[in-house]
Amino acid sequence: MAQSLHKKHSIGDRIFSVVNNTLLALLAIACLLPFVNVIASSFASTREIIEKRFVLFPTTFSLDAYKYILSTPTIFRGLGVSIGVTVVGTLLSMALTAAMAYGLSRRYLYGRNPINFIIVFSMLFSGGMIPTFLVVKGVHLIDSYWSMIIPSAINAFNLIIMRNFFQALPDSLEESAKIDGSNDLGVFFKIMLPLSLPSIATISLFYGVAYWNTYMSAILYLNDSFKWPIQVLLRQIVIVSSGMQGDSSVVDIIPPAQGIKMAVIVVATLPMLIAYPFVQRHFVKGAMLGSVKG
Repeated sequence: MAQSLHKKHSIGDRIFSVVNNTLLALLAIACLLPFVNVIASSFASTREIIEKRFVLFPTTFSLDAYKYILSTPTIFRGLGVSIGVTVVGTLLSMALTAAMAYGLSRRYLYGRNPINFIIVFSMLFSGGMIPTFLVVKGVHLIDSYWSMIIPSAINAFNLIIMRNFFQALPDSLEESAKIDGSNDLGVFFKIMLPLSLPSIATISLFYGVAYWNTYMSAILYLNDSFKWPIQVLLRQIVIVSSGMQGDSSVVDIIPPAQGIKMAVIVVATLPMLIAYPFVQRHFVKGAMLGSVKG
């Protein structure tokens, strides 16, 4: 009887595994196909893109879109702005988030609970677009690169994850360091940060992707098109190449430019795809360690 039940469970497990793997494979294909279409269309000729609604394998291989991108400084300028904002913003955000998260993780910190409540409250309610714009304008950050960094320097969700990670570390580590004569800064830099590399890598990826995809902040706060990041330039390319109202002098693209749009998407996505494998092994570990203890 036990063997029969064991056999039935084994068959059920196999059926579940097959169905589960099939559904996951179909979901993966559904997520992958649009990106394959973008890459294939960027290498296809204009005629093929117009004739075919969905291109997976270009029959006529063409590098015209990439040649055009490489021949104009506009895309490189936008990429340079995005890279600079991403690097500086991520470093600043990580420094502020790690310092604040460590302080809030210490149970003896005076006023810790009200501050934690304010942080959680800010995740649910915000001042809104117009009050935020007035604050940015009031501190004279309009038309400045800092307007894309400082207003979003600390993300409440990332702060909570890192605070929980610090709370999960044994208190005996801090006590031992202080017995040896170390102060709070020494404990933070010499013990807590080296032990927090998985969490730091995870939060850095979150911040990096957010800064790389900066769009609304640039639209609201930047008036000079010379300072636009790649995401805003991509929007302008789509508008101009679609025959809609747009400033064609900014992007120097003459419609039709469907292949150019696809090539710009590939170029804009490529840096994140290159950076992700370096932090992938820390990603799941860091996210889980910072979320299991509140």
